[in-house]
Amino acid sequence: MITVQRVAKAAGKHLTKGLLKLRKAMGARRNRGCPACGATVVGFFRYGDNGEWGCPECNASPRERLMNWLIGEGRLSVPADGAVLHVAPNEASLVRRFSVAADYVPADLHPEIYPVPGMQRIDLMEMADEDRYDLFYASHVMEHVPDDGAVLRNIHRALKPGGEAWLIVPLWEKPTEDGSFAMSPRERERRFGQWDHVRQYGPDFADRIRAAGFDLEEIDAASIDPDVRHFHALDDRLFRARKPAGAARE
Repeated sequence: MITVQRVAKAAGKHLTKGLLKLRKAMGARRNRGCPACGATVVGFFRYGDNGEWGCPECNASPRERLMNWLIGEGRLSVPADGAVLHVAPNEASLVRRFSVAADYVPADLHPEIYPVPGMQRIDLMEMADEDRYDLFYASHVMEHVPDDGAVLRNIHRALKPGGEAWLIVPLWEKPTEDGSFAMSPRERERRFGQWDHVRQYGPDFADRIRAAGFDLEEIDAASIDPDVRHFHALDDRLFRARKPAGAARE
Protein backbone atom coordinates (compact mmCIF):
# COMPACT_ATOMS: atom_id res chain seq x y z
CA MET A 1 0.00 0.00 0.00
CA ILE A 2 1.43 3.39 -1.02
CA THR A 3 1.10 6.07 1.66
CA VAL A 4 2.55 9.54 2.22
CA GLN A 5 4.71 8.16 5.01
CA ARG A 6 6.20 5.43 2.83
CA VAL A 7 6.86 7.88 -0.01
CA ALA A 8 8.59 10.31 2.37
CA LYS A 9 10.79 7.55 3.80
CA ALA A 10 11.76 6.35 0.33
CA ALA A 11 12.55 9.88 -0.83
CA GLY A 12 14.80 10.54 2.16
CA LYS A 13 16.54 7.22 1.62
CA HIS A 14 17.30 7.80 -2.05
CA LEU A 15 18.37 11.40 -1.52
CA THR A 16 20.87 10.59 1.21
CA LYS A 17 22.16 7.52 -0.65
CA GLY A 18 22.83 9.77 -3.62
CA LEU A 19 24.69 12.28 -1.45
CA LEU A 20 26.84 9.53 0.04
CA LYS A 21 27.66 8.26 -3.45
CA LEU A 22 28.69 11.78 -4.46
CA ARG A 23 30.86 12.22 -1.36
CA LYS A 24 32.54 8.90 -2.07
CA ALA A 25 33.23 9.91 -5.69
CA MET A 26 34.74 13.19 -4.49
CA GLY A 27 37.17 11.32 -2.25
CA ALA A 28 35.56 11.86 1.14
CA ARG A 29 37.24 10.01 3.96
CA ARG A 30 35.83 6.57 4.69
CA ASN A 31 35.90 6.72 8.46
CA ARG A 32 32.92 4.48 9.30
CA GLY A 33 32.50 0.74 9.02
CA CYS A 34 29.71 -1.80 8.42
CA PRO A 35 30.00 -5.08 10.37
CA ALA A 36 27.44 -6.69 8.05
CA CYS A 37 29.50 -6.48 4.85
CA GLY A 38 32.90 -5.42 6.19
CA ALA A 39 33.04 -2.27 4.04
CA THR A 40 34.49 1.05 5.12
CA VAL A 41 32.07 3.82 4.20
CA VAL A 42 31.79 7.60 4.27
CA GLY A 43 28.56 7.41 6.23
CA PHE A 44 25.10 5.85 6.41
CA PHE A 45 21.89 6.86 4.67
CA ARG A 46 18.67 8.09 6.26
CA TYR A 47 15.45 6.14 6.55
CA GLY A 48 12.54 7.70 8.37
CA ASP A 49 13.62 9.37 11.60
CA ASN A 50 16.99 7.61 11.70
CA GLY A 51 19.63 9.75 9.99
CA GLU A 52 22.18 6.90 9.93
CA TRP A 53 20.00 3.94 9.09
CA GLY A 54 21.49 2.09 6.13
CA CYS A 55 24.88 0.98 4.83
CA PRO A 56 25.42 2.45 1.34
CA GLU A 57 27.25 -0.71 0.25
CA CYS A 58 24.94 -3.51 1.44
CA ASN A 59 21.84 -1.66 2.77
CA ALA A 60 22.24 -3.24 6.22
CA SER A 61 19.98 -1.65 8.84
CA PRO A 62 21.11 -0.67 12.35
CA ARG A 63 19.63 -3.86 13.79
CA GLU A 64 21.37 -6.01 11.15
CA ARG A 65 24.67 -4.30 11.95
CA LEU A 66 24.05 -4.79 15.67
CA MET A 67 23.51 -8.52 15.24
CA ASN A 68 26.61 -8.91 13.09
CA TRP A 69 28.68 -6.96 15.59
CA LEU A 70 27.44 -9.03 18.54
CA ILE A 71 28.18 -12.30 16.71
CA GLY A 72 31.54 -11.05 15.44
CA GLU A 73 32.57 -9.99 18.94
CA GLY A 74 31.56 -13.35 20.42
CA ARG A 75 28.74 -11.85 22.48
CA LEU A 76 26.39 -14.21 20.62
CA SER A 77 27.13 -17.63 19.19
CA VAL A 78 25.42 -19.43 16.30
CA PRO A 79 25.05 -23.18 17.08
CA ALA A 80 26.94 -24.68 14.12
CA ASP A 81 25.99 -28.23 15.12
CA GLY A 82 22.41 -27.34 15.93
CA ALA A 83 19.10 -26.29 14.39
CA VAL A 84 18.28 -22.67 13.56
CA LEU A 85 14.86 -21.32 12.57
CA HIS A 86 15.32 -17.98 10.81
CA VAL A 87 12.01 -16.20 10.28
CA ALA A 88 11.66 -13.51 7.59
CA PRO A 89 15.25 -13.96 6.33
CA ASN A 90 15.57 -10.70 4.43
CA GLU A 91 19.00 -9.77 5.83
CA ALA A 92 21.58 -11.43 3.59
CA SER A 93 24.43 -11.13 6.06
CA LEU A 94 22.46 -13.01 8.72
CA VAL A 95 21.42 -15.69 6.24
CA ARG A 96 25.16 -16.27 5.74
CA ARG A 97 25.77 -16.29 9.51
CA PHE A 98 22.92 -18.65 10.39
CA SER A 99 23.24 -21.01 7.42
CA VAL A 100 26.43 -22.47 8.91
CA ALA A 101 24.11 -24.45 11.20
CA ALA A 102 23.76 -28.14 10.43
CA ASP A 103 19.97 -27.71 10.29
CA TYR A 104 19.19 -24.24 8.95
CA VAL A 105 15.52 -23.50 8.31
CA PRO A 106 14.69 -20.18 6.61
CA ALA A 107 10.94 -19.62 6.80
CA ASP A 108 8.09 -17.16 6.53
CA LEU A 109 4.33 -17.03 6.18
CA HIS A 110 4.99 -15.93 2.59
CA PRO A 111 8.15 -17.83 1.57
CA GLU A 112 7.77 -16.96 -2.11
CA ILE A 113 8.97 -13.38 -1.54
CA TYR A 114 12.44 -14.40 -0.31
CA PRO A 115 15.31 -15.34 -2.66
CA VAL A 116 16.75 -17.75 -0.10
CA PRO A 117 17.26 -21.43 -0.98
CA GLY A 118 15.19 -23.92 1.00
CA MET A 119 12.51 -21.49 2.15
CA GLN A 120 9.67 -23.10 4.08
CA ARG A 121 6.21 -21.84 4.93
CA ILE A 122 5.66 -21.49 8.66
CA ASP A 123 2.75 -19.78 10.38
CA LEU A 124 4.01 -18.84 13.84
CA MET A 125 0.43 -18.84 15.12
CA GLU A 126 0.14 -22.54 14.25
CA MET A 127 3.72 -23.75 14.79
CA ALA A 128 3.59 -27.01 16.74
CA ASP A 129 7.25 -28.16 16.83
CA GLU A 130 8.52 -29.43 20.18
CA ASP A 131 12.13 -29.26 21.39
CA ARG A 132 13.44 -28.97 17.84
CA TYR A 133 15.48 -25.77 17.56
CA ASP A 134 18.60 -24.48 19.29
CA LEU A 135 18.06 -20.95 18.01
CA PHE A 136 15.06 -18.96 16.82
CA TYR A 137 15.64 -15.57 15.20
CA ALA A 138 12.98 -13.04 14.24
CA SER A 139 13.62 -9.35 13.59
CA HIS A 140 10.60 -7.04 13.23
CA VAL A 141 8.20 -9.97 13.03
CA MET A 142 6.30 -10.00 16.33
CA GLU A 143 4.51 -6.72 15.61
CA HIS A 144 2.83 -8.45 12.64
CA VAL A 145 1.33 -11.48 14.42
CA PRO A 146 -2.29 -11.44 15.66
CA ASP A 147 -1.55 -12.94 19.10
CA ASP A 148 2.01 -12.43 20.29
CA GLY A 149 1.40 -14.33 23.54
CA ALA A 150 0.45 -17.45 21.61
CA VAL A 151 3.44 -17.06 19.30
CA LEU A 152 5.87 -16.64 22.21
CA ARG A 153 4.51 -19.83 23.78
CA ASN A 154 4.88 -21.63 20.44
CA ILE A 155 8.50 -20.47 20.19
CA HIS A 156 9.17 -21.62 23.74
CA ARG A 157 7.78 -25.07 22.96
CA ALA A 158 9.72 -25.31 19.68
CA LEU A 159 13.07 -24.61 21.35
CA LYS A 160 15.19 -27.28 22.97
CA PRO A 161 15.84 -26.78 26.69
CA GLY A 162 18.64 -24.24 26.85
CA GLY A 163 17.76 -22.94 23.37
CA GLU A 164 17.51 -19.24 22.66
CA ALA A 165 15.17 -16.88 20.83
CA TRP A 166 16.75 -13.67 19.54
CA LEU A 167 13.97 -11.12 19.06
CA ILE A 168 14.05 -7.53 17.82
CA VAL A 169 10.95 -5.35 17.54
CA PRO A 170 10.26 -1.67 16.88
CA LEU A 171 10.21 0.11 20.23
CA TRP A 172 8.94 3.29 21.75
CA GLU A 173 9.27 4.37 25.39
CA LYS A 174 5.56 4.11 26.20
CA PRO A 175 3.82 0.86 27.22
CA THR A 176 2.96 -1.56 24.43
CA GLU A 177 -0.19 -0.65 22.52
CA ASP A 178 -2.11 -3.48 20.86
CA GLY A 179 -4.43 -3.34 17.87
CA SER A 180 -5.80 -5.88 15.43
CA PHE A 181 -6.25 -6.59 11.75
CA ALA A 182 -9.85 -5.44 12.15
CA MET A 183 -8.45 -1.89 12.09
CA SER A 184 -7.99 -0.25 8.70
CA PRO A 185 -4.47 -0.21 7.23
CA ARG A 186 -4.34 3.58 7.46
CA GLU A 187 -5.34 3.49 11.13
CA ARG A 188 -2.66 0.89 11.84
CA GLU A 189 -0.09 3.07 10.09
CA ARG A 190 -1.20 6.09 12.10
CA ARG A 191 -1.04 4.28 15.42
CA PHE A 192 1.80 1.82 14.89
CA GLY A 193 3.95 3.40 12.20
CA GLN A 194 3.28 0.88 9.46
CA TRP A 195 0.09 -0.36 7.78
CA ASP A 196 0.81 -4.06 8.38
CA HIS A 197 1.67 -3.72 12.10
CA VAL A 198 -0.92 -4.65 14.72
CA ARG A 199 0.91 -3.29 17.75
CA GLN A 200 3.67 -0.97 18.86
CA TYR A 201 5.95 -2.38 21.51
CA GLY A 202 7.36 -0.65 24.53
CA PRO A 203 9.97 -1.86 27.02
CA ASP A 204 7.28 -4.04 28.62
CA PHE A 205 7.76 -6.47 25.72
CA ALA A 206 10.21 -8.02 28.19
CA ASP A 207 7.30 -8.89 30.51
CA ARG A 208 5.49 -10.71 27.71
CA ILE A 209 8.61 -12.75 26.94
CA ARG A 210 9.06 -13.76 30.59
CA ALA A 211 5.37 -14.63 30.85
CA ALA A 212 5.91 -17.24 28.13
CA GLY A 213 8.46 -19.02 30.34
CA PHE A 214 11.75 -17.52 29.16
CA ASP A 215 14.74 -16.20 31.03
CA LEU A 216 15.72 -12.90 29.45
CA GLU A 217 18.76 -10.76 28.76
CA GLU A 218 18.34 -7.40 27.03
CA ILE A 219 21.26 -6.14 24.93
CA ASP A 220 20.78 -2.49 24.04
CA ALA A 221 23.05 -0.80 21.51
CA ALA A 222 23.15 2.13 23.93
CA SER A 223 25.22 -0.04 26.30
CA ILE A 224 28.02 -0.48 23.74
CA ASP A 225 31.13 1.72 23.86
CA PRO A 226 30.10 5.07 22.32
CA ASP A 227 33.01 5.16 19.86
CA VAL A 228 32.24 1.65 18.61
CA ARG A 229 28.55 2.42 18.41
CA HIS A 230 29.24 5.58 16.39
CA PHE A 231 31.75 3.91 14.05
CA HIS A 232 29.22 1.24 13.03
CA ALA A 233 26.06 3.35 13.58
CA LEU A 234 24.63 0.62 15.81
CA ASP A 235 21.12 0.94 17.15
CA ASP A 236 18.17 -1.11 18.45
CA ARG A 237 17.74 -3.59 21.30
CA LEU A 238 18.00 -7.36 21.25
CA PHE A 239 15.74 -9.39 23.51
CA ARG A 240 17.77 -12.56 24.10
CA ALA A 241 15.30 -15.08 25.50
CA ARG A 242 16.47 -18.44 26.82
CA LYS A 243 14.35 -21.50 27.49
CA PRO A 244 15.50 -22.80 30.89
CA ALA A 245 17.50 -26.01 30.65
CA GLY A 246 15.10 -27.79 32.97
CA ALA A 247 11.94 -26.57 31.28
CA ALA A 248 9.33 -29.30 30.98
CA ARG A 249 7.32 -29.87 27.85
CA GLU A 250 4.02 -28.00 27.81
